Amino acid sequence: MAQAKTKTLEDLFHDTLKDIYYAEKKILTALPKMAKAAHSGDLRSAFTKHADETEGQVARLEKVFDIIDKPAKGKKCEAIEGLIDEGKEIMEEFKGAPALDAGLLAAAQAVEHYEISRYGTLRTWAQALGLSQAVRLLDQTLAEEKKTDETLTEIAESVVNEEARQAAE
Repeated sequence: MAQAKTKTLEDLFHDTLKDIYYAEKKILTALPKMAKAAHSGDLRSAFTKHADETEGQVARLEKVFDIIDKPAKGKKCEAIEGLIDEGKEIMEEFKGAPALDAGLLAAAQAVEHYEISRYGTLRTWAQALGLSQAVRLLDQTLAEEKKTDETLTEIAESVVNEEARQAAE
């Protein structure tokens, strides 16, 4: 009986790369819907800007696949499916409600935090594997994800949460 091949860090890196590639593609389809649902102009433009950034992030991931000589292919990511489903649920349950934007923001930040975690891990593994070009690409995306998270926090704290609270009074 043939012995199963031992899984390596390279295998884990590739597997996680497929996971985030799938996630980014799903996010690309969700962001325009979230932008359309948002009441706040600031939130709408943050979603639209991030959709543009996400296209660049997908292109960077495709370059990382090239670096490791693998086809750019996604693998279903249950985590992102769940996070996007939560966002859809908020859009349905809070449609027209003053708290909708606060809910959309929370859903978007959950996605950002997932991405920050994944890109941080991938960058660290790329470093350990000596993939310096991949490290630069992943680092660029990680910086964008962190900036988006900061922008969403600013929108939440400056406008959206207060509007949702005042509407309840």
